[in-house]
Amino acid sequence: MQYARATRAPELKTILIATGLILSIAMGVRHGFGFWLQPISQAQGWTRETYSLAMALQNLMWGVFGPIAGMTADRYGTMRVVIVGALLYAAGMLWMALVSEPTLFILGSGVLVGGGLACTGFGAVSGIIARIAPAEKRSMAFGISGAASSLGQFMLMPVEQRMISISGWQNAFYLLAALVLLVIIPMALRLREPAFVHSSEPQQSISHATREAFGYRPFLYLVSGYFVCGFQLMFIGLHMPAYLKDKGMLDPNVGVIALALIGLFNIFGSFTAGKLGGKYPKRYLLSGIYFTRTIVISLFLLAPLSQWTVYVFASAMGFLWLSTVPLTNGVIAGIFGVRYLSMLSGFVFLSHQIGSFLGVWLGGFLFTKQGNYNMVWMITIALGLFAALINLPINEKTIARSQPAMA
Repeated sequence: MQYARATRAPELKTILIATGLILSIAMGVRHGFGFWLQPISQAQGWTRETYSLAMALQNLMWGVFGPIAGMTADRYGTMRVVIVGALLYAAGMLWMALVSEPTLFILGSGVLVGGGLACTGFGAVSGIIARIAPAEKRSMAFGISGAASSLGQFMLMPVEQRMISISGWQNAFYLLAALVLLVIIPMALRLREPAFVHSSEPQQSISHATREAFGYRPFLYLVSGYFVCGFQLMFIGLHMPAYLKDKGMLDPNVGVIALALIGLFNIFGSFTAGKLGGKYPKRYLLSGIYFTRTIVISLFLLAPLSQWTVYVFASAMGFLWLSTVPLTNGVIAGIFGVRYLSMLSGFVFLSHQIGSFLGVWLGGFLFTKQGNYNMVWMITIALGLFAALINLPINEKTIARSQPAMA
């Protein structure tokens, strides 16, 4: 027997505002963690590899906890998951401010912030957006949600850098922990969904939905492409400020403006992708995004480095940054439906975060070994070509179910 949502669900506008603010803070704070790389490393006497490993583990745990957070949100409601996530997120930043032993810093920040992000990120809230939005508006709703998160990235970049400059890197963590609690928890209370009511139609079990997805080749293609997305974004997001300083751009404002531009143009990219995803095959749009990223990165490395080439690169990458999110969630919802969307999105995002782990860690590891980021840039380009190709054969049609498993 299937459970369907009862009537009088929250309005889509309310859900988009609440999830938009949650994502704005969660993603905006996380987007600026690269600013702490050098201050913490210098204050603690660490190499860049230590902080890079902490951020890599953080991204990996974000992915590991993603399916669990999504499964819990699908079954017990998004509100509870987001509140737990806010508490974990704030605790993780306090841990990063107070702990100076390298191993404890890596483990604590990785698990706490990673778990917090899993419960407040796209995977956790995608299910409620899909269940409230009509099918014809679903891709656009994902795009609006992604654009809202990008606005937070744009607005918080200069704020976080300013906090570090004025109050110090430790106090900056304290302030951001308070911001997470004061904004995310009140918004989570608006994500109350009506209880499920019985329906006469058969229902898939969680285990059947999982087996179905991983036994379906297009889903595996999507998982593979998202791995590349994570590798590219987290390498650039975390190591860009340090890369620019290594190249002689000592003005910290260049890195701040670059990351802010990524957040600004991400607003337009996410919205545009969501809009186009309702009109054109999403697999072609995803392939185009990865191929364009490859071109943009290649041109950036070939062009003479200046403030303006950095800004153009950041703007172009920003437009392509999270534009994969509404398209990827749209493909999953179109193939498998919305009942277990948060959980399935969590599995796809786990692949994204494995890529993030490798991108962040390899950046620090290869820099320590070679003294530059050249090899990682080359890997980033090669993976972009792979992702462009692997998305092309994805079949977006709704999967045919002859005998759904009973819950």
